[in-house]
Amino acid sequence: MVNSTDVRKDALKNMQKGNLDDPVVMLNLLKYLDFAKLGFGVDGLTGREAYEVYGKQFAKFQPKYGGEPLWMGRVHNSIIGTDDWDVVILVKYPTRRNFIDMFSDPNYLLIARIRAAALKDSRIIEMTQILHKLI
Repeated sequence: MVNSTDVRKDALKNMQKGNLDDPVVMLNLLKYLDFAKLGFGVDGLTGREAYEVYGKQFAKFQPKYGGEPLWMGRVHNSIIGTDDWDVVILVKYPTRRNFIDMFSDPNYLLIARIRAAALKDSRIIEMTQILHKLI
């Protein structure tokens, strides 16, 4: 299990090797805690409720960094593999640079603690589109 605050040390450096002006979509896989961790301003809330608090605060960063949710859905059943996620979210950033800069913004790092308090496990996976719409 990965701590939801752990950013792999090489991950942001690897992102910087790509074209910083390319848009990226981040795949977010979330597994909520039954109850949020104490001491992060979301005491007494479920993990899902605490993540909603994070989401509302995250929205304040959208004018500066982007971070437009494209799709969010509840996970029902893992057909291949044994992963156990509650929710999947696709979030589009206008540029790779926007995402990297957001992760070094001290104000964002403060609310990232709420995200961590809400989650038992998570992944954020960088993606770029290779198959374009045909219609």
